[in-house]
Amino acid sequence: MKILLAEDDDALAGELARALRAEGFALDRARDGIDAGHLGETETYDAVVLDLGLPGRDGVSVLQDWRAAGRTMPVLVLTARDGWSDKVTGFKAGADDYLVKPFRVEELVMRLRALVRRAQAHGAPRIACGPLVYDPGLGSFEHHGLPLRLTGLEWRVLGCLILRKEAVVPRTELIERVYDGDAEVDSNSVEVIITRLRRKIAPATIETVRGLGYRLMSGSAA
Repeated sequence: MKILLAEDDDALAGELARALRAEGFALDRARDGIDAGHLGETETYDAVVLDLGLPGRDGVSVLQDWRAAGRTMPVLVLTARDGWSDKVTGFKAGADDYLVKPFRVEELVMRLRALVRRAQAHGAPRIACGPLVYDPGLGSFEHHGLPLRLTGLEWRVLGCLILRKEAVVPRTELIERVYDGDAEVDSNSVEVIITRLRRKIAPATIETVRGLGYRLMSGSAA
């Protein structure tokens, strides 16, 4: 899962980035409202953490423009303003949740995961694809009823595939959704991860669509 973190406080952003990566998220960072607006308009994110007090352009106007353009990703707003009118302004602009600084990082992670779950669970608490089952709320996988042990990158790739099960996910989209924006990605890295996943969930379940990408199938699996 990929998150946009729009926060100008370097210390707070660093703390949040470490916590989110530890939870298996990839993320891009925006330090001002101009970059945040551009990234939210041009990239695909599973959710956004948006500080309202960004330099260059305030978060409310950024959020309003995203919603006006039809961008529907969940947005968790951060702000130092705790007045009710400020909260109303944030929600009217299109925020899905609201946290007032200071806050516990654990609470932000919990709320963010809940937003992603509601947005991507497709109305079901768990998503099944053959013997593979994904729980978006817990961020866990089971295979034939047993917990599936995955590395962080394996978890991100398999999460992208199961949310689009039986549809082709382009290789370029996997790279964008799985790796941090500033990461150096080897040309064969996704194929290496796919190969490792096939060993864990049976080769027949992940199909390579030559020239396009990969597709998670619910057909016969060992």
